[in-house]
Amino acid sequence: MFYSLTGKIVHTEPGFVVIECGGVGFQCHTTVGTLSRIQGETGPVTLYTYLNVREDALVLFGFADQEELYYFKMLISVNGVGPKMALALLSNLSAGQFAACVANQDSKSLTKAPGVGPKIAQRIVLECKDKLSVKNKGGVELPVGGVPSASSNAQEAVEALAALGFSPAEAAAAVGKLDSALPVEQLVHDALKSLGGGR
Repeated sequence: MFYSLTGKIVHTEPGFVVIECGGVGFQCHTTVGTLSRIQGETGPVTLYTYLNVREDALVLFGFADQEELYYFKMLISVNGVGPKMALALLSNLSAGQFAACVANQDSKSLTKAPGVGPKIAQRIVLECKDKLSVKNKGGVELPVGGVPSASSNAQEAVEALAALGFSPAEAAAAVGKLDSALPVEQLVHDALKSLGGGR
């Protein structure tokens, strides 16, 4: 029903933002990552949306980029995972970090999100792994470990870190915290700092 919303931020609280479009304020539930990216913006912002239809309510979810929305939809398609848990997971892990966990079958890292137990984490990895490979077959460029890349710079940085002996999950997690527009050398340098300087 809604593909995206573009408007001015009129209110934010932990877990949601209100975007005013044409005089109407839309409450969009969202992740910590999206909130941090749009908070303080004075001009129009765009959120990619998903409308959850329940018997008692219509709940709108909004994300700063299509990749985060993609993983949100992937998560809620898993049996036992609702929108609240999907938001918790994507607030605890960036989209790239989540993809790395799934690609490397690292269900333990998923359990760090509130409300995610070992069994549901294993189910998420099992069900999402196939969907990640489908995304790859659809022409999406994947770096080491099958992790979707925000840019070729980020991809090259992940590959360089993997060549230095870091796991794809570690490398993707470190690079995922940085600005993917930075030069590859800078991304590797900054990622190494957060990873403890190398091995």
